[in-house]
Amino acid sequence: MRHRKQGRALSRNPSHRRAMLANMATSVLEQERVQTTTAKAKEVRRLVERLITFGKRNDLHARRQAVRVIRNRSVVAKLFGTLAERYADRAGGYTRIIHIGHRQGDAAEMSILELIDREETIDVEAAEPKKEQPQPKKTRRSSKEAEPASEAVTEEAIKSEPEVEAASEDEVEAASEDEVDGTKTKKSKKADDKEE
Repeated sequence: MRHRKQGRALSRNPSHRRAMLANMATSVLEQERVQTTTAKAKEVRRLVERLITFGKRNDLHARRQAVRVIRNRSVVAKLFGTLAERYADRAGGYTRIIHIGHRQGDAAEMSILELIDREETIDVEAAEPKKEQPQPKKTRRSSKEAEPASEAVTEEAIKSEPEVEAASEDEVEAASEDEVDGTKTKKSKKADDKEE
Protein backbone atom coordinates (compact mmCIF):
# COMPACT_ATOMS: atom_id res chain seq x y z
CA MET A 1 0.00 0.00 0.00
CA ARG A 2 1.10 3.55 -0.66
CA HIS A 3 0.37 4.98 2.80
CA ARG A 4 1.16 8.66 2.23
CA LYS A 5 4.03 8.05 -0.19
CA GLN A 6 3.98 10.97 -2.60
CA GLY A 7 5.05 10.99 -6.21
CA ARG A 8 4.96 8.66 -9.14
CA ALA A 9 6.87 5.38 -9.15
CA LEU A 10 7.53 5.61 -12.93
CA SER A 11 8.06 1.82 -13.05
CA ARG A 12 11.48 2.11 -11.41
CA ASN A 13 13.01 1.23 -8.09
CA PRO A 14 13.80 4.16 -5.77
CA SER A 15 17.52 4.50 -6.55
CA HIS A 16 16.92 4.36 -10.31
CA ARG A 17 14.09 6.87 -10.03
CA ARG A 18 16.22 9.32 -7.98
CA ALA A 19 19.10 9.06 -10.47
CA MET A 20 16.82 9.54 -13.46
CA LEU A 21 15.09 12.57 -11.95
CA ALA A 22 18.46 14.11 -10.98
CA ASN A 23 19.78 13.64 -14.52
CA MET A 24 16.65 15.12 -16.07
CA ALA A 25 16.69 18.08 -13.67
CA THR A 26 20.32 18.72 -14.61
CA SER A 27 19.36 18.64 -18.29
CA VAL A 28 16.47 21.05 -17.75
CA LEU A 29 18.70 23.53 -15.90
CA GLU A 30 21.49 23.19 -18.46
CA GLN A 31 19.50 23.24 -21.72
CA GLU A 32 16.41 25.00 -20.33
CA ARG A 33 14.16 22.70 -22.34
CA VAL A 34 13.63 18.92 -22.39
CA GLN A 35 11.19 16.68 -24.25
CA THR A 36 9.93 13.71 -22.21
CA THR A 37 6.77 11.90 -21.17
CA THR A 38 4.18 13.91 -19.27
CA ALA A 39 4.45 11.80 -16.10
CA LYS A 40 8.22 12.30 -15.94
CA ALA A 41 7.87 16.00 -16.73
CA LYS A 42 5.47 16.48 -13.81
CA GLU A 43 7.87 14.76 -11.43
CA VAL A 44 10.96 16.59 -12.69
CA ARG A 45 9.10 19.89 -12.46
CA ARG A 46 8.81 19.47 -8.67
CA LEU A 47 12.56 18.94 -8.36
CA VAL A 48 13.54 21.79 -10.70
CA GLU A 49 11.27 24.28 -8.89
CA ARG A 50 12.87 23.31 -5.57
CA LEU A 51 16.40 23.64 -7.00
CA ILE A 52 15.71 27.12 -8.39
CA THR A 53 14.40 28.15 -4.97
CA PHE A 54 17.71 26.92 -3.50
CA GLY A 55 19.53 29.02 -6.08
CA LYS A 56 17.58 32.12 -5.09
CA ARG A 57 18.37 31.51 -1.40
CA ASN A 58 22.10 31.41 -2.23
CA ASP A 59 23.59 30.31 1.07
CA LEU A 60 25.99 27.49 1.88
CA HIS A 61 23.31 25.04 2.98
CA ALA A 62 21.25 25.67 -0.18
CA ARG A 63 24.35 25.12 -2.32
CA ARG A 64 25.08 21.82 -0.57
CA GLN A 65 21.48 20.67 -1.06
CA ALA A 66 21.70 21.51 -4.76
CA VAL A 67 25.01 19.67 -5.16
CA ARG A 68 23.38 16.53 -3.71
CA VAL A 69 21.13 16.44 -6.80
CA ILE A 70 23.18 18.19 -9.49
CA ARG A 71 26.64 16.64 -9.91
CA ASN A 72 27.76 19.01 -12.68
CA ARG A 73 29.58 22.05 -11.24
CA SER A 74 28.94 24.25 -14.29
CA VAL A 75 25.18 23.66 -13.95
CA VAL A 76 25.35 24.48 -10.23
CA ALA A 77 27.17 27.73 -11.09
CA LYS A 78 24.48 28.56 -13.64
CA LEU A 79 21.74 27.80 -11.10
CA PHE A 80 23.20 30.09 -8.43
CA GLY A 81 24.21 32.76 -10.93
CA THR A 82 22.16 33.26 -14.09
CA LEU A 83 18.96 31.48 -13.07
CA ALA A 84 18.87 32.96 -9.55
CA GLU A 85 19.09 36.47 -11.04
CA ARG A 86 16.49 35.72 -13.70
CA TYR A 87 13.89 34.49 -11.19
CA ALA A 88 14.73 36.82 -8.29
CA ASP A 89 11.39 38.65 -8.53
CA ARG A 90 9.26 35.54 -9.26
CA ALA A 91 7.67 33.79 -6.30
CA GLY A 92 7.42 30.38 -7.97
CA GLY A 93 6.27 28.67 -11.14
CA TYR A 94 9.61 28.71 -12.94
CA THR A 95 8.71 26.00 -15.44
CA ARG A 96 5.94 25.19 -17.91
CA ILE A 97 4.79 21.93 -19.45
CA ILE A 98 3.64 21.97 -23.07
CA HIS A 99 1.76 18.89 -24.24
CA ILE A 100 2.78 17.81 -27.73
CA GLY A 101 0.78 14.66 -28.38
CA HIS A 102 1.50 10.96 -28.17
CA ARG A 103 4.64 9.00 -28.96
CA GLN A 104 4.22 6.73 -31.96
CA GLY A 105 5.72 3.55 -30.52
CA ASP A 106 3.77 3.14 -27.28
CA ALA A 107 1.30 6.05 -27.43
CA ALA A 108 2.80 7.62 -24.28
CA GLU A 109 1.73 11.22 -23.80
CA MET A 110 4.71 13.46 -24.58
CA SER A 111 5.46 16.94 -23.26
CA ILE A 112 8.12 19.60 -23.30
CA LEU A 113 9.32 20.86 -19.92
CA GLU A 114 10.95 24.26 -20.23
CA LEU A 115 11.98 27.17 -18.06
CA ILE A 116 9.86 30.30 -18.22
CA ASP A 117 11.42 33.57 -19.49
CA ARG A 118 14.22 31.86 -21.34
CA GLU A 119 15.84 33.70 -24.22
CA GLU A 120 14.46 31.49 -26.98
CA THR A 121 10.71 31.05 -26.79
CA ILE A 122 9.31 27.84 -28.13
CA ASP A 123 6.78 27.68 -30.92
CA VAL A 124 4.17 25.09 -29.93
CA GLU A 125 3.41 24.19 -33.55
CA ALA A 126 7.09 23.53 -34.25
CA ALA A 127 7.29 21.27 -31.20
CA GLU A 128 4.53 18.99 -32.41
CA PRO A 129 5.77 15.90 -34.18
CA LYS A 130 5.33 16.24 -37.92
CA LYS A 131 3.00 13.74 -39.49
CA GLU A 132 4.55 11.98 -42.43
CA GLN A 133 2.82 11.84 -45.76
CA PRO A 134 1.28 8.40 -46.34
CA GLN A 135 3.30 6.44 -48.87
CA PRO A 136 1.41 4.98 -51.83
CA LYS A 137 1.06 1.23 -51.67
CA LYS A 138 3.61 -0.65 -53.69
CA THR A 139 2.11 -3.08 -56.13
CA ARG A 140 3.78 -6.02 -57.72
CA ARG A 141 4.30 -5.69 -61.38
CA SER A 142 3.76 -8.70 -63.53
CA SER A 143 6.76 -10.20 -65.30
CA LYS A 144 5.40 -9.00 -68.67
CA GLU A 145 5.60 -5.37 -67.50
CA ALA A 146 9.09 -5.85 -66.11
CA GLU A 147 10.55 -7.44 -69.28
CA PRO A 148 11.16 -4.27 -71.33
CA ALA A 149 13.23 -2.67 -68.58
CA SER A 150 15.28 -5.79 -67.93
CA GLU A 151 15.90 -6.35 -71.65
CA ALA A 152 17.21 -2.83 -71.98
CA VAL A 153 19.54 -3.38 -69.05
CA THR A 154 20.91 -6.63 -70.43
CA GLU A 155 21.38 -5.17 -73.92
CA GLU A 156 23.25 -2.21 -72.43
CA ALA A 157 25.41 -4.56 -70.39
CA ILE A 158 26.25 -6.61 -73.48
CA LYS A 159 27.11 -3.51 -75.52
CA SER A 160 29.31 -2.08 -72.76
CA GLU A 161 31.46 -5.23 -72.61
CA PRO A 162 33.27 -5.47 -75.96
CA GLU A 163 35.05 -8.77 -75.22
CA VAL A 164 31.81 -10.69 -74.78
CA GLU A 165 30.54 -12.19 -78.03
CA ALA A 166 27.16 -11.06 -79.31
CA ALA A 167 24.51 -13.21 -77.75
CA SER A 168 21.51 -14.51 -79.61
CA GLU A 169 18.06 -13.10 -78.87
CA ASP A 170 17.03 -16.34 -77.16
CA GLU A 171 19.89 -16.03 -74.70
CA VAL A 172 19.06 -12.35 -74.00
CA GLU A 173 15.42 -13.24 -73.31
CA ALA A 174 16.47 -16.12 -71.07
CA ALA A 175 18.84 -13.85 -69.16
CA SER A 176 16.17 -11.16 -68.76
CA GLU A 177 13.69 -13.72 -67.41
CA ASP A 178 16.37 -14.86 -64.93
CA GLU A 179 16.90 -11.30 -63.70
CA VAL A 180 13.19 -10.78 -63.20
CA ASP A 181 12.62 -14.09 -61.44
CA GLY A 182 15.95 -14.17 -59.62
CA THR A 183 16.36 -17.87 -60.43
CA LYS A 184 18.30 -19.78 -63.01
CA THR A 185 16.35 -21.87 -65.46
CA LYS A 186 17.60 -24.76 -67.54
CA LYS A 187 17.77 -22.50 -70.61
CA SER A 188 19.93 -19.94 -68.86
CA LYS A 189 22.21 -22.64 -67.46
CA LYS A 190 22.69 -24.00 -70.98
CA ALA A 191 23.33 -20.48 -72.25
CA ASP A 192 25.94 -19.98 -69.52
CA ASP A 193 27.62 -23.27 -70.46
CA LYS A 194 27.76 -22.24 -74.14
CA GLU A 195 29.42 -18.90 -73.28
CA GLU A 196 32.17 -20.63 -71.29
